[in-house]
Amino acid sequence: MKKLLLLVVSCTLLFFTVQAQTGHPPMEDVVNAIKTNRIEDLSRYFDNIVPITINNNQTIYSRNQAEVVLKDFFDRNVPKDLLIMDNGSPNASTKFIIGTLLTPSGVKYNIYILMKQKNMDFYLQEIRLNKE
Repeated sequence: MKKLLLLVVSCTLLFFTVQAQTGHPPMEDVVNAIKTNRIEDLSRYFDNIVPITINNNQTIYSRNQAEVVLKDFFDRNVPKDLLIMDNGSPNASTKFIIGTLLTPSGVKYNIYILMKQKNMDFYLQEIRLNKE
C-alpha cells in the first residue's frame, strides 16, 4: 500500500513539474494568440475592463465587449506577423511590448500591450493598435 501511495505522489509531482516547465509566460501567450488570430486565447488575460485604442480612438470595454471588438479588428486585419521591437518589465508586476503588426495586405499597425499582475496572475490592462 505504501508503494502505491508513493507511486501516486511521485506521478502527481512529476505531472506538475512537467506542466510548470512547458507553461508559457503570459506575454508570450498573448503574442502567440495575436499571431495566430486566436482572440479567445487572448481573452483569458482580460481583466474586468479592457482599454482598447484603435487608430487613436480609445474606448473602455467589458471583457465580453473587448473580445468582440478585437475579434472584429483581427478578422478585418488578419495578422501575418507580429514583430516585437521592445519589451520589458519596469517592475515585477508590470510587463509591456511594443511592436509592429503586419497584415497580408501590407498594412502595418504599431501595437502596444500592457499587462499587470493582480492576485498572482497577469491581466491585459491595455492594448493599442494604430495604423502606421
